[in-house]
Amino acid sequence: MSAEIPSAHITSQSLVTPTINAWRIYLEDQDSSPHTIKAFVADMKLLASFLPPDRRLGDITTTDLNNYLEWMQSGRGVPCSPKTLSRRITSVKSFFRWLHGNGVILVNPAEKVVSKSVISPLPTVLTGEEQMIILETANRHRLSKKPDARYDTLISLLLNTGIKKSECLALSPNHVDLESKSSPQIFIRYSNPEQRYKERNIQLPDSWVTAYREYSGQYEISDRLFPWSQRRLEYLLEDISNECGLKKHLSFEMCRWTCALNDWQMFTEKDRIRQKLGISKVQWREVSSKLTRLAQGDESPST
Repeated sequence: MSAEIPSAHITSQSLVTPTINAWRIYLEDQDSSPHTIKAFVADMKLLASFLPPDRRLGDITTTDLNNYLEWMQSGRGVPCSPKTLSRRITSVKSFFRWLHGNGVILVNPAEKVVSKSVISPLPTVLTGEEQMIILETANRHRLSKKPDARYDTLISLLLNTGIKKSECLALSPNHVDLESKSSPQIFIRYSNPEQRYKERNIQLPDSWVTAYREYSGQYEISDRLFPWSQRRLEYLLEDISNECGLKKHLSFEMCRWTCALNDWQMFTEKDRIRQKLGISKVQWREVSSKLTRLAQGDESPST
């Protein structure tokens, strides 16, 4: 089915519930992420459950939608966070904008529904000086009398790629390509077909390759690149954080945001940053807003 609505199938007299499936197909055609599609469809099914079962698309008013939003916040009896409310408003606006844009309804009842923007706290990131101190501390372990390249390999990987904790834990040695003609790179892969849109290749600096080769000679790595538990890897980050006297709690998330901000400040093309992080265009809206504020020196980070 194309992005347009066949007028013979959906009209202003159609009901919400059967129309939702056509909208889902439209979202798939627009390459929306499976997560976004699942959330948006669930939001519209909730609206359909609130409206009278015989309410036609063309009879839905702005008052109906405002009553629905009020019901979600105070009448449903189920907690609705500001972030969830904001997304559900976005879902409603997107659905009716799609109907109006294709001529199914003459008036868009969601146009005057007030959006609820959610300003979430900024993430904590590392300054340039802090990154240098952390990497120097990790490098000392690599060059010590009892060399241990784990710290350098792990932390340098996180700061250069911005991969998530779960992605790091899922890495295996065959995800590392040191023989690429362009540059060394690492492959981020997902076993779940619904998450294949997150898969990507990320370039690696030569300095990481040196540490990695030493690391792979020091430890037995076969199935997993880092054959330790999530908690053990977190301890490795904590060790370096404590050793260099960092007041911030070094974490996977902090390294991810620091990597993104580094790329942002180097004027890397915005969509390349999004692809490197493996996030959808919808998620990118909030991420890019935070990166803008961080780059401007906003002093309101989360703790």
